[in-house]
Amino acid sequence: LYVKVEAFNPAGSVKDRLALAIILDAELRGTLKPGQTVIEATSGNTGVALAAICAARGYPFVAVMAETFSIERRKLIRAYGGKVVLTPAAARGSGMVEKAVELAKKHGWFYTNQFENPANPAYHRQTTAPEILRDFAGRRLDYFVTGWGTGGTLTGVGEVLKVARPEVQVIASEPTGAALLSGKEWQPHRIQGWTPDFVPGVLNRKVVDRIVLIDDVLARDTSRELAQQEGIFTGISSGATLAAAVQVAADAPPGSVLLAMLPDTGERYLSTFLFEGVNEGSDEV
Repeated sequence: LYVKVEAFNPAGSVKDRLALAIILDAELRGTLKPGQTVIEATSGNTGVALAAICAARGYPFVAVMAETFSIERRKLIRAYGGKVVLTPAAARGSGMVEKAVELAKKHGWFYTNQFENPANPAYHRQTTAPEILRDFAGRRLDYFVTGWGTGGTLTGVGEVLKVARPEVQVIASEPTGAALLSGKEWQPHRIQGWTPDFVPGVLNRKVVDRIVLIDDVLARDTSRELAQQEGIFTGISSGATLAAAVQVAADAPPGSVLLAMLPDTGERYLSTFLFEGVNEGSDEV
């Protein structure tokens, strides 16, 4: 079982890819003007990525986030000079999107529209997928396992693998309580960054061979185990994806090779239930 650790991207998550892709695409098309404010609805990682890229390229940035997402995300966005507008938890992900669209129209801002923007999966076809093909060139790979938030990684990588390595099964993992691809109703969950209350337009369901459902606690515990047993400190959704990969591995033929996508770092979850019950005082030795 291999893992692709996206925390090594410049702003610390897989969302750096889509953020850069959307900004470069908008500049090329002329839809983003010099100095224009950029706005996005985000659970946090895309907001952090856009804040960093906008800072480097001279655009003010505003993130619209539900109040339930970790305080670390807000602080990181503000560290890059961005602003944060909070929406009520009851409004869900769709409420964030509605608010972002409203503000963009009101002020003439550029809405990056990560859930519908084709530049999102396109960049994964151009970068993430070729990286995987390069690393596994001439080597066995049987399963690719990833969660989904916008669906950009799942779609972009999945579409390339279907052509270049058709023997690879694409496994989508999603929360037990919000399994939209499995046809279930959305319920609030604690795997931040995974599965909003709608299926994004960029997500291509046809690339998915199998769906694995993971509950919040298993996601958290697997993330903790990965840090303590392998020295790889990642977020809750990474724990969820790894847990899904472990389940697939349990039923896979002997010698099977799996690759799991780990979207971000655990340092963005210090205030969340990932650290619930962790001692903050002096340890007994």
